[in-house]
Amino acid sequence: MSHRNARLTVHGRRILVERVLAGRPVAHVAAEMGISRPTAHKWVRRWRAEGDAGLRDRSSRPGRTPHRTPAATEAEVCRLRTDRKLGPARIGPILGLPASTVHRILARHGLNRLAFLDRPTGRIIRRYERAGPGELVHVDIKKLGNIPDGGGWRVVGRTAGDRNRQATTDQRRSATPVIGYSYVHSAVDDHSRLAYSEVLTDERQHTAIGFWRRANAFFTAHGITVERVLTDNGACYKSKLFTQALRAAGIAHKKIRPYRPQTNGKVERFNRTLLDEWAYQRPYHSNNERTAALADFLHTYNHHRCHTALDGNPPISRINNAPGQYT
Repeated sequence: MSHRNARLTVHGRRILVERVLAGRPVAHVAAEMGISRPTAHKWVRRWRAEGDAGLRDRSSRPGRTPHRTPAATEAEVCRLRTDRKLGPARIGPILGLPASTVHRILARHGLNRLAFLDRPTGRIIRRYERAGPGELVHVDIKKLGNIPDGGGWRVVGRTAGDRNRQATTDQRRSATPVIGYSYVHSAVDDHSRLAYSEVLTDERQHTAIGFWRRANAFFTAHGITVERVLTDNGACYKSKLFTQALRAAGIAHKKIRPYRPQTNGKVERFNRTLLDEWAYQRPYHSNNERTAALADFLHTYNHHRCHTALDGNPPISRINNAPGQYT
């Protein structure tokens, strides 16, 4: 890629070639474009030899590196990284290598960050993404503590929060309990990251089935036909009724391997975003206030929020090339 002060881009090189082919002297064209004659001759020569492909930037990496670290040593660096999770400063003294050399080796093999590894096994986590919307939808549940009326301990402190909790329980003892947990059911499309969530009172099979039917209607309204649903091995998802409800709609049900949440990673990452940008984004004075704020968060997430996995675009931009507003 050209640096920011480069005289010529690919477009500029093409203009240079066109002016030379028009019969103008190379020296005159070079002077007009603020480059040297050798540079102008270089790009004209590349174009004549390779065509437009010759005008593109090339890697500055040498063809061969005689003093590169031997393959056996690199393999030992990788073994120490995956087996013992050591960093460059620890591996270097063991093998007699500078820490900077160890870091380059780890980066070359994709091991320079421990986040790239599965901690128990040391294997590199394989990233994947489906080719189109609806091919796979990740579904999961996040459990959140309810907020008593007047605010919990995050807003008013431990003493007042406990007092509000007790008062709320006493006032509504005969009604639906407020003190307890809410269950945020979420569905995230693997390709577009389009998300749908609801705050529900439990995580039982009938609740999960009802949520999925509404989520499926949401995806259908956005032109997405769901083919597969991926869940963990929670009790509601292991039930036969949930699988039957999916099959009745022509959807295949896939479950992750036990204790492998990385497989369902897109909705797991969405759950973390839920906590950071909705559940704990600001203090709430009641559970109803927090629940009401979910709709605004989902609209922002789907239509406006920049997503690093989507080249800085919001999820809606991947649905039929729909435009999105980036904030």
